[in-house]
Amino acid sequence: MAAKDLKMYSLAEMKDRYIGKQGTQERDDYEYELRMDVLGKMIKAARQQRNLTQEELGRLVGVQRAQISKLESSANSATVDTIIKVFRALKAEINFNVKLEDNFVKLV
Repeated sequence: MAAKDLKMYSLAEMKDRYIGKQGTQERDDYEYELRMDVLGKMIKAARQQRNLTQEELGRLVGVQRAQISKLESSANSATVDTIIKVFRALKAEINFNVKLEDNFVKLV
């Protein structure tokens, strides 16, 4: 088979085909898990930049090392309150945006 005979697919097309179309429960679950995984990686990177162990960060937040480990591997089981406490302990700024259709919601 020649290279010209190969069909190219975009990432979006692959997601639609193998995970589910946008708006389906399967796709929503996948996208949510992906965001929580990225959030966990951001927490880990910030902790490492602060030269803290998981145990030290846990003490600052008031949780066990195991909870920090779990949070870093996937933040999907954490409450927003816990995530905010972790970033405060890391002295890191965190921003939340809420978007309705094409407009970001702003607090006044």
